[in-house]
Parts: sequence; structure tokens; C-alpha cells
Amino acid sequence: MLPQRFIVIMAGGVGSRFWPSSTNEKPKQFLDILGIGKSLIRMTFERSLSLVPAEHIFILTNQKYKTLVKQHLPELPENNILCEPSMNNTAPCIAYSALRLKAIHPNSVFAVLPSDHVILKETEYQNIMEKAFSFAENNNVLVTLGIQPSRPDTGYGYIQCDESANEKDIKYDGFKKVLSFREKPDQHTAEAYLKSGDYLWNAGMFIWSVSAILDAFTKYAEDILTVLSVKEEMFGTSEEQNYIDQVYPSTRSISIDYAIMEQAENVYTLPADIGWSDLGTWNSLHAYLESGDSTVKIGSNIHLIDCEDVMVMSNNQKNIVIKGLKDYIVVDEDHAILIYPKSAEQEIKEVVKRL
Repeated sequence: MLPQRFIVIMAGGVGSRFWPSSTNEKPKQFLDILGIGKSLIRMTFERSLSLVPAEHIFILTNQKYKTLVKQHLPELPENNILCEPSMNNTAPCIAYSALRLKAIHPNSVFAVLPSDHVILKETEYQNIMEKAFSFAENNNVLVTLGIQPSRPDTGYGYIQCDESANEKDIKYDGFKKVLSFREKPDQHTAEAYLKSGDYLWNAGMFIWSVSAILDAFTKYAEDILTVLSVKEEMFGTSEEQNYIDQVYPSTRSISIDYAIMEQAENVYTLPADIGWSDLGTWNSLHAYLESGDSTVKIGSNIHLIDCEDVMVMSNNQKNIVIKGLKDYIVVDEDHAILIYPKSAEQEIKEVVKRL
């Protein structure tokens, strides 16, 4: 009998780089940031339905976003919304989801996906995910999808692959052994990565069995499991949320990359050309929507004259007229207006902290 497959969608982030549209009360995964009538989390959920049924999809989010999740995904069983009481980064929430799945379906594999990415080539995506699930079902591995880079981008982390790896008992079928994870590079380093052909963009999408990821936590981040497993029998019961509320805030705040992936020796990646964008910043949204003249308008009644490399977004009916602007982001929300150089957008997160 094949292991059952599940998908865990991480939807607890604040998305401060998308301020002022994204706020603590309504972060970007719940926004129709593309102006197509669907939020990013809705798009991710519908894409996941092509792989598993709704009852096999879990949403990992912060307690304060539970109502928003229910509004955007009304067909999702309420018990499939896992609520973290504190924002402790991705490693503790992934450990939590693995322990829930161990309680209800111990012989299962699951994918961990961000809630706010965009994928254009959905058929290719389905094929890649099918291969990744199968690989994780048949091998004791941790799989991460690697995006085939199209340019020397300095905004993404990179995965270094070993083209010559050839281990016993592993049927590769396109998978590559991961040698290392690299932080966001400078321009010169990014160009060298692209030229070498040994590097992929790190998309933050993972696939593994429950047993493989829990073994990795035991080996590399046992302190997180120790905190969460004091009363492991609580997982999958009506007492789970009260128990998580008590113990979860004591877990170490650390990403899954630092806690597990950069240390584990059984990490593999599958190069993927799936029309991917993480939409992590206003610049990435501009690049995704740009079509020819380097200007992007999201909303109605926006009039740009002699503008270049500009993105303007408005969620109201105001007439907005801009002339002669170059290299700027303009976002008009009811509670705030952002007018900021595109080339300096990495500062926006710090500006929001000061506000």
C-alpha cells in the first residue's frame, strides 16, 4: 500500500516587504495582489487540489489569521488549519505539522509549500510534484525543488548541486544531490553561479516522508522536537490546540534551511522549469507583470505619462496622474501611500519596522 500524500501550506508570514498593501491584519497571502479576483493563498490551494484532495491539505498559520483562512478556503476542513500561537520561523511549524501527520497517518509523505508564490506552468508543476512525491516515498531523502535560473538574480538564495553524485540504492531519475545552500549573492557571484550551471534558485518548496523529516529533526534540531513532544499523544486530539498554545512559544525560532537542510546529508533537488515567481517584493511583482514598456499599473484610473520602470498600484477609484517618473514604486492604500525608489526597495522592510 502506497503512503498517503499530503500538502502543508505555510501561511503565517506578515509580508512586510509588500507594505502598505500587506499589513499585520491582512498579509499578502490573503491579497489579490495580481488583480485577478483570487488571493495568493487561494491560488496555491487550488493548485494543490490537482495533487491531493482538500482533506489532505493543511494550512499552517498564525492564530490571528484563522478567520481569514476560513474565508478564503471555505471548503477546507477547520481541523486542517494548524494555528501557531507565536511566529517562530519555519522549522518549528514544520515539526508541528510532521507530528500531527505522524499521529493520524504515520506512513505518509507531505509537501511543504509557501502560500504566496506564483506558478505559470501548472502541468509541468504537477509532473514535477508527482516525481518528487514518488522519490520521497521510495527513498529516505529530503527533497527541495530547485528552479532553473534564467538570469543572475541577487534576490534569491541558491542551491549548489552535485552533477556526478552516484550513490547506491538511490534511483535518481533527474534528481541531484545537494552540496550546499548559498545565501543571496552579489551580482558578480550570481553571474558566476549562472555560468557554472551547478546552481539552482532555492524556491523553499520541500517534499519528504514523515519519518525522514522527523529523523532529521532528531539528528539536527532535537531541541525543537523535545519541546513539542512532551505530550506527543495530544496530537490529532481535541486537546492539541491547547497543548500547542502552551509549548510552541518555547521552541527555538529558526528557519528549516538553517535547522535542517544546510546540515542534512540526504538532501536532493529536482530542477524545475515551472514559471515560478516568489513575489517576495514589489520589484518581483513588477518583473512578473511587466509587458513591454517597463510600466505596470494595478487598479483603475491610473494615468502614466513619460514614465519609465515604474509600478503604480491603487485599490480605490481616485484618478492618479503621474508624469516623468522613473524607477519608482507607488502604492496608494486608504491608510497609507508609499512612494519609493525601486532600486532601494530592500529598505522598505526596515522602514516598516520604524513605523
